Amino acid sequence: MGEAPNLPNNVMSPKPVSKPVITPPEAYANYKHFNVTVPAPGVAHVEINRPEKLNAFYKLMWDEYGSIFDRLSGDSSVRCIVLSGAGEKAFTAGLDLEMNMEMVGGRAKGDEEAPVDPARKAWALRKHIQEFQDAISAAERCDKPVISVLHGFSLGLAIDIACATDIRICASSTTFAVKEVDIGLAADIGTLSRLPKVVGSLSWVKDVTMTARFFGAEEALRVGLVSAVYGSKKEALEAAMRLGVTLAGKSPVAVQSTKALVNYSVGRSVQEGLLYTQSWNASALQTQDVPNAIKATMQRKKPTFSKL
Repeated sequence: MGEAPNLPNNVMSPKPVSKPVITPPEAYANYKHFNVTVPAPGVAHVEINRPEKLNAFYKLMWDEYGSIFDRLSGDSSVRCIVLSGAGEKAFTAGLDLEMNMEMVGGRAKGDEEAPVDPARKAWALRKHIQEFQDAISAAERCDKPVISVLHGFSLGLAIDIACATDIRICASSTTFAVKEVDIGLAADIGTLSRLPKVVGSLSWVKDVTMTARFFGAEEALRVGLVSAVYGSKKEALEAAMRLGVTLAGKSPVAVQSTKALVNYSVGRSVQEGLLYTQSWNASALQTQDVPNAIKATMQRKKPTFSKL
């Protein structure tokens, strides 16, 4: 089993607290299937909370998911987000097939008004898929860095979700699979577009996406799907919180600019990335965070940065 890399001392401390130290805004209190807490200043923890169904998604859930990340993106008190799944069995087992029949060629229960004309049905399905894609892409377009913590069954939609996050770590017992082929369709919520850019082998991507085979944490680490593997979900979540505290302590201008510039550069030429960075940093370099950070470094102090 691949081991998690040794983290620098500044990542290992302070240790995450077990209960939120900041009460989340009321905007995050009324989601049915997600818990949003703030376990450390600047760090939001989003927990998928439907463990009795292995955290499987249906429409209300992905609508909530997109809403949460869009809110967090504009929340100046949040600088980093950790995403995990409730329970010990699964990060998410993917789609709740019984509640998502319209996604697998049938009609949803009670949906007698669904169009039967092929063109109109295709138009409705395309709109449905687009809305689903937009919701899961919310973590990618979120200004703040997102760390996903995978454990247990991480199947189908779990890969779509993870590939849209910035940093992925997992527990050693995690079981992965891109399962859509086994229910008669090609993955359509992001895996086939993002996974080839996340890992280094197109052969491996085609292997796992066309066979729908299971693979484990060691293989995920080897190909670069995850950057670290920990012995248990608890250890992985604690490591994510330490990393979140580290990121939250850095300049939000620097961290969020870095995410934006890396995301822009993926799939574009080096020259395009350089030109975009010129324009971006022509504004960003005017921040007071730069002299503040340099001064603190020279004085051997920890810098502090205002909200963005």
